[in-house]
Amino acid sequence: MEKFVIEGKHTLTGDVTPAGNKNAALPILAATLLTEDEVTLHNVPRIGDVGTMLQLLGEMGVRVEDEGSSLRLCARDAGVARLQPELFQLIRGSMLLAGPLLTRFGRAVIPLPGGDRIGRRRMDTHLLALEALGAQIDFNRHDFTMRTDGLRGADILLDEMSVTATENAVMAAVLARGTTIIRNAASEPHVQDLCCFLNILGAQIEGIGSNTLVIHGVERLAGGEFTISPDYLEVGSFLGLGAVTRGEIRIHGVVREHMRMINWVFGRRLGVAMQMVGDTLIVADEQELVISEDVGGAVPKIDDAPWPQFPADLMSIALVVATQTRGTVLLHEKMFESRLYFVDKLIAMGAKIILCDPHRAVIVGPSTLHGQELSSPDIRAGMALLIAALAAEGASTIANVGQIDRGYQAIDAKLRGLGAHIERVRV
Repeated sequence: MEKFVIEGKHTLTGDVTPAGNKNAALPILAATLLTEDEVTLHNVPRIGDVGTMLQLLGEMGVRVEDEGSSLRLCARDAGVARLQPELFQLIRGSMLLAGPLLTRFGRAVIPLPGGDRIGRRRMDTHLLALEALGAQIDFNRHDFTMRTDGLRGADILLDEMSVTATENAVMAAVLARGTTIIRNAASEPHVQDLCCFLNILGAQIEGIGSNTLVIHGVERLAGGEFTISPDYLEVGSFLGLGAVTRGEIRIHGVVREHMRMINWVFGRRLGVAMQMVGDTLIVADEQELVISEDVGGAVPKIDDAPWPQFPADLMSIALVVATQTRGTVLLHEKMFESRLYFVDKLIAMGAKIILCDPHRAVIVGPSTLHGQELSSPDIRAGMALLIAALAAEGASTIANVGQIDRGYQAIDAKLRGLGAHIERVRV
């Protein structure tokens, strides 16, 4: 186990570049099972969840060659293996193996996946989509046994706009017989990355970036080369960090289209001063941080929703920024009923927060935060607490930093490069 020891209240300044999108890397790695040819992936984030996915692929016989920020993979000799339930419990993305295994081998045994404990995360949408394509699925409370005598195209209406269910359905459909239409599909940048990657391999996917995907099944996929897009959630995290530590932070390699709603919420609603120059997002060193009220002085609201609305994974970061912003704001986390439970740690640090119910919190700012002994409950809350500790007076410790490492590559080194006083200590 490791912990971070942080001395807060230091101004951070400098340049930082986000790693590749974690939520794109996981399905793309799973999709390498769909071809027997070699695939080269660039800008792969070297984080805990990616390491777990690579271990799972290795157990199935996928050859992986590490070339720094790039990976060369070949699934020619892959086969169905009895996968370790312990590995599946580490990441939610392990469920993404279901579609490729069914497509490639006609069968799969998928242990229950794990991941962040942020509330109930339904598996039903995955199962309904795969069954519509011709899979037979049995569940025994420990794992899913799946089989098919051949997947066939279907017209599928997802009962929720699930990212991973959309990705599983896409991966199952690219080699199915006939045409598949996925309606109410998720359209996040990482879903777009997966679809673009598959098209490079020879898939025929139309409607990328929309909520209706049309997939014409092909006989086989070839090899190819693909660069994973930068992680806009990491960009949003550094945006929040710059706002509360009051130094100019220049975030490079930003995809402008990925940031439109994020910049609106942080800039317009929370008053963060920033500007885009080319592909660089500059967080200003002088911040007033004033909540923008609704018409008539009404208390404004920040809520999350499927793309292109504000991402659920940045609600924790926005909440911390709100504690340092003058005014009152309501955060409404609609998607996960346990994500806001980390606010008790912020309250202990001095934040003025009323947790109304599992989904809503009222934040009154600004508050002076004080260092505390903390622990990371999940990836995004862990990063939010890290930002709070860097803005706080005095010293903080954050335990269970493996949760943060699952989603952020070498985060302590990046922060030290900006001037943060942070050390990683083994306990």
